[in-house]
Amino acid sequence: MKNITKSIIALFAVVALSCSVEDVQDRPVIQGIETPELVAPQNDKLYTLVEVNAEKVAERFVWSAATYGGDVQIGYKLMIDVKGGDFKKAIELGGTAGATQVEVSVKTLNQAVVELGGVAGVASSFDVKVISSLAGGEIMTSAKPLTILVNSYTGLIAYPFTDWYLIGAAVQGGWDNNADTKHQPMFRITTAANKYSFTGYFGAGNFKLISKKGSWDFQLGKASATAIELNGNAGEFTIATAGYYKFTFDSTALTYILVPYTGTTTKTFTTVGIIGSSTAGGWNASTALTKSAFDAHSWTLGVTTLNDGEAKFRANNLWDDSWGGKTAFSGGGTGDNIPVAKSKYIIYFNDLDGSYLMIPNQE
Repeated sequence: MKNITKSIIALFAVVALSCSVEDVQDRPVIQGIETPELVAPQNDKLYTLVEVNAEKVAERFVWSAATYGGDVQIGYKLMIDVKGGDFKKAIELGGTAGATQVEVSVKTLNQAVVELGGVAGVASSFDVKVISSLAGGEIMTSAKPLTILVNSYTGLIAYPFTDWYLIGAAVQGGWDNNADTKHQPMFRITTAANKYSFTGYFGAGNFKLISKKGSWDFQLGKASATAIELNGNAGEFTIATAGYYKFTFDSTALTYILVPYTGTTTKTFTTVGIIGSSTAGGWNASTALTKSAFDAHSWTLGVTTLNDGEAKFRANNLWDDSWGGKTAFSGGGTGDNIPVAKSKYIIYFNDLDGSYLMIPNQE
C-alpha cells in the first residue's frame, strides 16, 4: 500500500513539474520596441546653479514614452554622466512610474555634477539619458544623449567653526604637523562655538594646539596656570605623568582647565561604528571606525559620504552601548539621533564621554 501511495505522489509530481515547465515556456516574452528619448529641454542648454536656489526646480526633463510588446506599466530613471561617458557610473537624477517627465531640483543637479567631477564656477558638459524598465521585460536606454552645460557651485555646507588639533610629545601624532598625521582634534560638547573639550590619554611631555593641520601659523597654548594664548608661537602645556586627563578651554574668554580624569577607563570595545539613515548601511548595518593605537577610547573614520538624515554611534554592532547627540557636527552625551546634512565628512568619536566631531566638506 505504501508503495502504491508513493507511486501516485511521484506521478502527480511529474505532472506538476511538466505543467510548470510548459507554463514558463508558454509565457509571452515582453520585448522592447522603441527606446525613450529626451525631448526637453533643448540640447546644450546652460544651467548656472546658485546655492540660494537649492530647493527650487532647475529643470523639468521630458521624454517620449518607451514602447514594449504588450500593455505594461513602465518605470523610468533619468541618468546623468560626463560628456561622452558610457553611463556605467552614471548618477540618477530622478525616477517615475509611468510618467514621462520629472522635475530636478538645483540641489540634486548640482550634487550630481559635483560627484561627476564638475568644477565650481566652470561650465562643463554632461550627457543625460533615460532608462526604461519593467518586471520581466527588457531594459532600454535612450539611443541618443541630451547634452547640457552646468555651471555648478561648490555644494559645501556652512561650517562656521574653528577646529583645534592637539600636537606635541604628549599626544597622538607627536610634533609632526603634516596634514596627513593622525592628530586628535578637540570636541565642542556645548552649543557654544568657542568652548572645547577633550577627555583622553596623554603621555608625559608637552603639547599645544594648531588650528590647521600642516601649518604653524595659528597656535593655541599655555599663557599661565589658567589662561591660554592665541598666536604664532604659543606656549606649551605640560603633562608630568602619563594618564587620562580632561582638557577644556574657552577660546573667547582665553581660559582653560587641565585635570586628571576620574571616570573609568577600563571598559574598552572591540569595534565602534556609525549607523543611521544618513549612512551607507542605514539603520541595518554600522560603518566601522578605526581605533587609535595611542588611545583605546578614540576612534576615527576617514573621508566618508553621508546623506541627509540621522546617525548614532554604537559598539560591537549591538545596541548595548550607543551614543548620540542633539547637534550637528559636534556634541555628545545624549541618546538622541544626530542630525546630518549631506556632505563628505571626517569623523572623530570618543567612547569615554560619547563626544563626536564630524568635519564636513572634505575633498
